[in-house]
Amino acid sequence: MFWPRVHEVTFENVPSFAAALDVAINVLGYGSLTVDVGYGGAFYALIDAAQLGIKMRAENAAALAAAGRAITDAGRAALRAGGALTTALGVSHPEEADLSFLYGTIISGPPEDPSHHSRNLCLFAEGEVDRSPTGSGVSARLAVLHARGLVKTGEEIAIESILGRESVFRGRVVRTETWAGRSAVIPEVRGSAHMTGSARFVLDENDPIGRGFLVAR
Repeated sequence: MFWPRVHEVTFENVPSFAAALDVAINVLGYGSLTVDVGYGGAFYALIDAAQLGIKMRAENAAALAAAGRAITDAGRAALRAGGALTTALGVSHPEEADLSFLYGTIISGPPEDPSHHSRNLCLFAEGEVDRSPTGSGVSARLAVLHARGLVKTGEEIAIESILGRESVFRGRVVRTETWAGRSAVIPEVRGSAHMTGSARFVLDENDPIGRGFLVAR
């Protein structure tokens, strides 16, 4: 079967923002760490690998993932507890309450390719490691980097995943805007992926409910 070759796809993501900068949080097994929190479709705690004393290399993925899980757990515990740290983390979506939770942690460090901006490991949901830099994660990082004045509007940066130069997303801040009463950026993410499978669905003319059905509550 012939599949057309798509080299790259670019998409413009949702309004993204820096929810918090330089928040100190106590993490079991790691002590006091300083994190930023960014939103790019989900909320992430962002931290530099240097704080953890772990090199950003694929062979260290297990150690990095363990640290990321501990940071996410600490952040979620703080949010459940309420109080000053909850407010400091800024994990509050201005429009959708069901998005107001810490989805994961992104650990960043130097890239494998020196022409790229950085490299990151995204640990999301219940401790899964993304093999890509992650679209929502890149958007969250762009928002924080822009808030810190480290990435200008229109500037494109290349971010590697933990796999290095073989897995890269490119991102840029297309524009800034005021969204839901707060300063936000509109990020654009560019990258590639490859097909791993396909499925075919059929409708049997003898299927009495094949065209759909309703169940009353």
